[in-house]
Amino acid sequence: MAPPAPQRANDFLRVADLFRLGDLPTERPHPKTRDLSRWARSELPRAVTVLKAVDLDALTALRERAPGIDRLAQSVRSTLAAGRRVFLCGCGATGRLSLSLEFLWRRRHGDTDQVRSFMAGGDVALVHSLEGFEDEGSYGARHLEESGFGGGDLLIACTEGGETPYVIGATERAARISSRPPYFLYCNPDADLLRSVERFRRVHENPGIRKLCLHVGPMALAGSTRMQASTVLQLAVGAALLLEGEPAGEAIARFRDRVDATDFSFLAGFVEEESGIYAAGDHVLYRTKDYGITVFTDTTERAPTFSLVPFDQLEEGPVQRSLCYVLLEEAGSAARAWVRLLHRTPRALNWPEVDPRTTSDHLLGFDFSRGARERRHRIIPNRNHREFHVHGSGGRIALRLGSQRRHIVAGDLPELFRHLLLKQMLNIHSTLVMGRLGRYEGNLMTFVTPTNGKLIDRAARHVQHLLARDGRGSPGYEDIVRRLCAEMERVRPDESVVLRTYRSLLREDGAPRARGAGAPAARGTWTDGPPA
Repeated sequence: MAPPAPQRANDFLRVADLFRLGDLPTERPHPKTRDLSRWARSELPRAVTVLKAVDLDALTALRERAPGIDRLAQSVRSTLAAGRRVFLCGCGATGRLSLSLEFLWRRRHGDTDQVRSFMAGGDVALVHSLEGFEDEGSYGARHLEESGFGGGDLLIACTEGGETPYVIGATERAARISSRPPYFLYCNPDADLLRSVERFRRVHENPGIRKLCLHVGPMALAGSTRMQASTVLQLAVGAALLLEGEPAGEAIARFRDRVDATDFSFLAGFVEEESGIYAAGDHVLYRTKDYGITVFTDTTERAPTFSLVPFDQLEEGPVQRSLCYVLLEEAGSAARAWVRLLHRTPRALNWPEVDPRTTSDHLLGFDFSRGARERRHRIIPNRNHREFHVHGSGGRIALRLGSQRRHIVAGDLPELFRHLLLKQMLNIHSTLVMGRLGRYEGNLMTFVTPTNGKLIDRAARHVQHLLARDGRGSPGYEDIVRRLCAEMERVRPDESVVLRTYRSLLREDGAPRARGAGAPAARGTWTDGPPA
């Protein structure tokens, strides 16, 4: 049970300095996408073009980091040659990319534990986000040890922002356990992190940790690191792990050239189709086979990013249902679906004293097998369930939804690149679908769900940005946090707590005030004017 609003606000404000992240580039609004919500509604081709351009910019920036990725690849090779294991760690989007890379490793090398991934909350977090775990460094350290990490093993830890306590906890523990220095990958400049985040300073000053900064600028949707940050992290670690012998610079250039040459304009039709289904009150069922883990990554991340109902366990009764669901067509049972999804037996965290959702029973309660279609129809009657097919045969990526069809020839690409290309397309697609449904404003995630310290700070900053946009003097950060926590108790299931807090403060304000009437603006405000 959540604590009452005053206690929740006080608990956060006592540690707020640990989560004031607005100065970091990954949290700032991108100057190229300031009108993204308007384009999603009325200029879809332009929106697709701009989002693809932001992806290409990120890949161009990544190529400059190639020497560090080559050093990481050398560490991977020496670890495996010595008979030791490589562990991949992250939380949220970086946890899902870690699981994706283990999946791709197993697809190539078979049933081997030489590469092992783990994410905050355990494998269930791949399909149902458990954000609260990322605030606890001790959880990362404990999870690392329970995963069997030992002396001589190598940890590759990814955190988009460079500040996630869970990932830092795992990295610091790995540096004490193993003779091989762990790698810590992140997407913000050292100078910004050192100025803002004390826990990063510990990592930066630790000679037993190897740091690899992959700074590529702001995200297309402010703070949505499931997009460019997770793409470059997955490509960097994937190149080191899976593209043996190919220099990272050449691999990145090859992938960037392919993205540039691929026509993404067809996505506009898919965006219109899927958003129209939801607007009509109907649902979508994603059907896939070989691309399951990439489809799950995108569809799962929609829930925390846009305050949607997450995947449910297809139980009978009055529970809220997700807009979409995923079906793995070659799986005949819930247990087989998990094996098909991960290319291994699932690993539950099994910490019921921390969260009952971490147990094996809870994990196996999610059914993404062939039977999911019938059960989904039964528990959501009188609604259409339109199928979105995502298939791959002969190296193709084949997409089909209603009258929209597209085949992308990719047989000459390594499997890593095919999954990354699909990831980028799905990220653009789902972001624009959500824009048409009004789930963000400009390029701000106004439907963010404040489930942890980082997201409470982000929600408070977005309220402050909206007030500044309208020429309103902003109340102090502390006052916004207190109002935000109060509104979290009143917000309806399908309502934006950011917009509700903003409107509440507008009603209280009543008239424009000059900036400075309250405390200084939240960190990370626009320097070139607010978005339209």
